Amino acid sequence: MNQNEFVQLTTAFKDKVFRLAKRLLVSTEEAEDVTQEILVKLWTKKESLASYKSVEAFAMTMTRNYCLDQLKAKRSTNIKIDASDFKDFSPALDKKLEDHDSLTWVEKSINQLPEQQRMIIQLRDVEQYEFEEIAKMLEISENTIRVALSRARKTVREKMTKINNYGIK
Repeated sequence: MNQNEFVQLTTAFKDKVFRLAKRLLVSTEEAEDVTQEILVKLWTKKESLASYKSVEAFAMTMTRNYCLDQLKAKRSTNIKIDASDFKDFSPALDKKLEDHDSLTWVEKSINQLPEQQRMIIQLRDVEQYEFEEIAKMLEISENTIRVALSRARKTVREKMTKINNYGIK
């Protein structure tokens, strides 16, 4: 595989790799570093990439594992993840502010979910992967994914209903 073929192949999914890394690590800078690291690792394996059914799924699995390793390393050194990277400071109209506020609450709700549910909701609802692809990436059954996704959505919906009906906690 030459450089042009590699670039064509990875261009299709590098933004998804970044978004998954950002969802897991929160920090834009760290997500950019992870994306670059994953692309370098793929480049070193470029000759064997043809043997994979889905290079994209392989890259997403690598990203997930790499990010989880990064988070474990942070936990062991007691570094807290800063969620301030999600704030949007650009000026906006009332509607945009309301939308942004709702999105922030949804993100907070998703980030409070258990790791598996958070990963599944990211892959299914944000990245638009099919259940079969998610099952391969996470190495769990499609039925387990459906149940976890249903529970995750229900939890987020309940939190959002509570916030909208009763105000901020």
